[in-house]
Amino acid sequence: MDNTSFNMVFTLSAFKESKANKYIFFPLTSAVYLVIIVCNLTLIVTILRERALHDPMYIFLCNLCINGLFGTAGFYPKFLSDLLSDSHVISYNGCLLQIFVIYSYSMCEYTTLTLMAYDRFVAICRPLEYHMIMTAHTIGKLILFSWSFPFLSVLIGILLTNRLPLCGFHIDKLYCDNWSVVKLSCIPTTTNNVFGFIVIILSVGHGIFILYSYMKLIPACKKSRDNQKKFMQTCLPHLISLINFTIAILFDLMFSRYGPKDFPQSVRHFLQVEFLVIPPLFNPLIYGLKVNEVRKRILKKHKVTDSLHTRKKR
Repeated sequence: MDNTSFNMVFTLSAFKESKANKYIFFPLTSAVYLVIIVCNLTLIVTILRERALHDPMYIFLCNLCINGLFGTAGFYPKFLSDLLSDSHVISYNGCLLQIFVIYSYSMCEYTTLTLMAYDRFVAICRPLEYHMIMTAHTIGKLILFSWSFPFLSVLIGILLTNRLPLCGFHIDKLYCDNWSVVKLSCIPTTTNNVFGFIVIILSVGHGIFILYSYMKLIPACKKSRDNQKKFMQTCLPHLISLINFTIAILFDLMFSRYGPKDFPQSVRHFLQVEFLVIPPLFNPLIYGLKVNEVRKRILKKHKVTDSLHTRKKR
């Protein structure tokens, strides 16, 4: 079969709820998406406008929030449209685009968290060399890597998937994912599987580096109260974000490949989309509340806004 994008359409797993419940889920989902946008944009704008927050750690945090907006844009608009529609379909090109955005988001989340771990490692373990190592040029190269590696990896994966002739057109998820499309292939998918295995190994390598950095960080923090303070203010939010995202991704992977079919569909759907709900929502909240400098700038901005409104009323 010729995989042309003009007439191929995938059907997605329907959100099997009554129309009344769908009209309840629509405003709730819209509210969640709106909160994600507002929280992430607030942190991004605060970091960009405040010169005191132009340190590497905050720049990487800004990158994490931008990635959160990028990834959720690949899911929420389509899902909200499906909630109001009786047909849950997506075009072949639309499916590949959604795969690109969601997979790039997932990988970029890990690369950014890896860069943040490296930044904290240098700041705490090699404080005298910090500004020599974390120069503007180095930060630029690291951010470029955090996006280019996921984009290139996902693009290669999509090109490998695009060559496959398909013998089915139903995806048992609320969104398109590469594994679901590859399973529909009429021919062996050895090349896709090998490449996927390579990407998984590289991703695990990121995780090993993060673990190594914390193995060095924790002993260093025990020796100094100042380092303990840095750890609680900057490393703890990073660790929470890392654990939060890892658990969400593992839920999706486990249920996509090994999840029982008789599992309640509503629970299965939630576990499949958790990594698109929890991390983008909680990352800005965790950092905004825990990191003192960020919290001070946000509260300061709100105080200035409130005083201006009070003056206008007078």
